[in-house]
Amino acid sequence: MPSCPRNPPAPRQPGGAPGTDPASAEAPGDSLDALPAPRLPLTPSLSPRKRTPSQSCAEPPLLRAGQRTIYTAGRPPWYTETGAPLDEAFVIGLCGGSASGKTTVANKIIEALDVPWVVLLSMDSFYKVLNKEQQELAACSEYNFDHPDAFDFDLLVSVLRKLKKGKSVKVPVYDFTTHSRRKEWKTIYGANVIVFEGILAFANKELLKLLDMKVFVDTDSDIRLVRRLQRDIMERGRDIVGVIKQYNKFVKPAFEQYIEPTVQVADIVVPRGGENSVALDLIVQHVHSQLEKVRATLASAHQGQPLPKTLSVLESTPQVRGMHTIIRNKDTTRDEFIFYSKRLMRLLIEHALSFLPLKSVTVETPQGTMYEGKRFHRQRITGVSILRAGETMEQALTAVCKDIRLGKILIQTNHDTGEPELHYLRLPKEISEDYVILMDSTVSTGAAAMMAVRVLLDHDVQEDRIFLLSLLMAEMGVHSVAYAFPRVHIITTAVDKRVSEEFHIIPGIGNFGDRYFGTNAPPAAWLESESMDC
Repeated sequence: MPSCPRNPPAPRQPGGAPGTDPASAEAPGDSLDALPAPRLPLTPSLSPRKRTPSQSCAEPPLLRAGQRTIYTAGRPPWYTETGAPLDEAFVIGLCGGSASGKTTVANKIIEALDVPWVVLLSMDSFYKVLNKEQQELAACSEYNFDHPDAFDFDLLVSVLRKLKKGKSVKVPVYDFTTHSRRKEWKTIYGANVIVFEGILAFANKELLKLLDMKVFVDTDSDIRLVRRLQRDIMERGRDIVGVIKQYNKFVKPAFEQYIEPTVQVADIVVPRGGENSVALDLIVQHVHSQLEKVRATLASAHQGQPLPKTLSVLESTPQVRGMHTIIRNKDTTRDEFIFYSKRLMRLLIEHALSFLPLKSVTVETPQGTMYEGKRFHRQRITGVSILRAGETMEQALTAVCKDIRLGKILIQTNHDTGEPELHYLRLPKEISEDYVILMDSTVSTGAAAMMAVRVLLDHDVQEDRIFLLSLLMAEMGVHSVAYAFPRVHIITTAVDKRVSEEFHIIPGIGNFGDRYFGTNAPPAAWLESESMDC
């Protein structure tokens, strides 16, 4: 086996996060059915539930809802047997007058959905760039920000269409104080639910085609005026005279001409905005029914399938089987567990490197004779560990590959929803052309590994340059990863057949992270991976 070469030094680039451009095209599935019921004004017969107001999603990847944190980065691990998403994202469109409470309704829907895979997209991000003359008009409240011509609908439709297909996108950030776009754009990742809100959300035909549910937030005009005064004066530094002048000259006429008539295309009208708990419950119930269909399809997707050709299992020599015997034994001491785990990791890394592309070379030996050998191409190798247990494999990788760059992804289970959540991401710059060795100690259902692969794809890493390495995998996890990403190389030292109802690998190895780091939990609480294999 040829040795792994030194990585060439990475060229520096000014500022910015790596690989945040739109990437990773996927085959879109059929869109979810829109709400079949006709437009229905709702009046709550129940008192509104008491909820802590959700904060607006100013920057990804977090939305904070009451005591919960919703992670919006990454991609849900729900795919068909062919690797395509089971469905396109479900898009909820929220329309209504300025300061009608659209953002409040959006955040309450997100909170009530109780799923981590949600993107909140605001139409306010898509105001056009103003020229010098328009800037001067805006400064004296003479520019009409409520007219359809004020918005970049081409960019908006393009961004929403990509999000609906599961791609990551860059979204402009609009500064309402200077009436201009900021230089830094924010990156938003695909999700299964997209909540899109804006005053003219229903004003464009192409935009309407992308909305699966259309909700009109209907709020009294006096209330909207009071809210606008508070917002523009306190948050955007405007004076009261300018705000009232702009309202009477532009905001009120635009509402009557462009916004109010679009209530006719709405599936649901929500009077009183965020206070209407009955309307919000109806919206949430419908979205949940769509997500349940997706989960039910995944549960039976890979039963009875042969192991994929992209899987490579280290030969089970007496030496390898002996090391497995030691680390699987519940009575093995921590020191022995670490020692023999490291030995297996080293063998696994060496085995994985044999799948990298090599070219034939001829070198001269010290004896003056020629030797026909192999050498790795000049492409760079990057290691990415899924924290925390995957980080234990970094030492074996750096011992074999000098100067290798390392990245980290923290993915953990939301024990309320059973879904993986992305908590932390740090990848090296210019990773898109690298061969990436993705490391996790164990893979049970494959959900965490699939999410990590999705993040790499979102950063433009080529699918066939991703190598997923794990000491132990379950057949279920192997199938899930292979069918979702058929060109990813899957490499392990052993594959166990069963996964328990609690998603533990059987016979398994226990909680690798707890045993390795000495943070042992009771056996009943053991999971097969710290990074979420549920």
